[in-house]
Amino acid sequence: MKIQNIIVNEEAMKTPGAILVGLMHGNISDSKFERSMNELEALTGACDLEVKGTITQTLPHPEHGTFIGSGKVEELKNLINMLDADIVIFGDTLSPIQIRNLENILDTEVIDRTGLILQIFAKRARTRESRMQVEYAQLQFMLPRLAGMRTELSRQGGGSGRLSNKGAGEKKLELDRRRIEKRMAELRRELEAVERERDTQRSKRMSGDIPRISLVGYTNAGKSTLLNAMLTKSHADNAESKMVLQKDMLFATLDTTVRRIDMPGHKPFLLSDTVGFIDELPTTLVKAFRSTLSEAVYADLLVEVIDFSDPDYLNQIEVTEKTLRDIGAGEIPIIYVFNKADVVIGNSEHAAMTIPHVRNDRIYMSAENMIGLEELITLMEKTLEGERINAEFLIPYSDGQALHDISTRSDVIETEYTEEGTHLTVKCSKKMIIDYMSYTI
Repeated sequence: MKIQNIIVNEEAMKTPGAILVGLMHGNISDSKFERSMNELEALTGACDLEVKGTITQTLPHPEHGTFIGSGKVEELKNLINMLDADIVIFGDTLSPIQIRNLENILDTEVIDRTGLILQIFAKRARTRESRMQVEYAQLQFMLPRLAGMRTELSRQGGGSGRLSNKGAGEKKLELDRRRIEKRMAELRRELEAVERERDTQRSKRMSGDIPRISLVGYTNAGKSTLLNAMLTKSHADNAESKMVLQKDMLFATLDTTVRRIDMPGHKPFLLSDTVGFIDELPTTLVKAFRSTLSEAVYADLLVEVIDFSDPDYLNQIEVTEKTLRDIGAGEIPIIYVFNKADVVIGNSEHAAMTIPHVRNDRIYMSAENMIGLEELITLMEKTLEGERINAEFLIPYSDGQALHDISTRSDVIETEYTEEGTHLTVKCSKKMIIDYMSYTI
């Protein structure tokens, strides 16, 4: 047998190196700037890039041409050469002109925070829907930047034939723009078809009497871990086949997953795990993933998972709640899961804490160690039930589904059959009264 020599190209195998650039400007505080740079480093790692160095600048406001000023750009150029870096990542959003100027000076690829997040999403997308959503967001992000990135391109030469003459003398950026717009139109049609299919599936779930609960929260707070913990508790025999990826990494999962949870001693419910949020989540991504995030919009209850061990958890709560308002889910009942509480037990601030601990609409627990699952589900059921009050409904005989739903989810006090329909006197939640407002007396 002939043995072939295998030559390993170490240069090709090495992890690309990145230099992070941060600009402290305006009224931003030192602590917020530090958190932003730490998050940028975590995002860089999630994109499979090695952070080789960090450079920061302080200015009253960003410099129009190079964002950080010509002097700092020269310092950055020397650092790139010294560290042999492959890419430069800015912690803020850059204009197309700034990216073009920086790449010309540095002779290195330059991306901003939004571009980095888009690359992470492109790497993580697994399903056909999420891949299309990411591609659409990337094209939407790229389109307005073509003019700044393509000014050096020459005009196309003319050719023979009607179609060739039509493009004669046209700038390449205009052709690129046309291709991008055409591809975006194709993606919109395909995504609309997928969304119609999703709406059909959702309407089937909503037609039943099983509650819909959605996990939301900052990326890497432990949503997937909590979902898997509940699956383990409720589907002991085949839980592994239903589990989702859980990893200590920003945006480890992008695809929304819906699972039925049947915990012993409790009513079943549908639990969805949505894409994680992050501070200044690019608008293009929020728009692209709106159909996926709508699982949260149509939920009966939101469970916000918070990484209690993160010193910045209060800011992450603010970011999550702002994003929920942006997608139209700000009015849905919510409970707060302070996850990873076991990590902070024993420090001076929480020395007396024991978990699980439930207080009003919040619970302190540990999903990874499966501490507090029973208490969480009890809190979820209590919140879903809400305050029960007396109500009367007159339901037409043609709407048997409404009669079944109200009868099974309420305490029926009296039933009377009239010419107009079934007259029910019940004790039910306020949400049910809102859902069937047209039938209330």
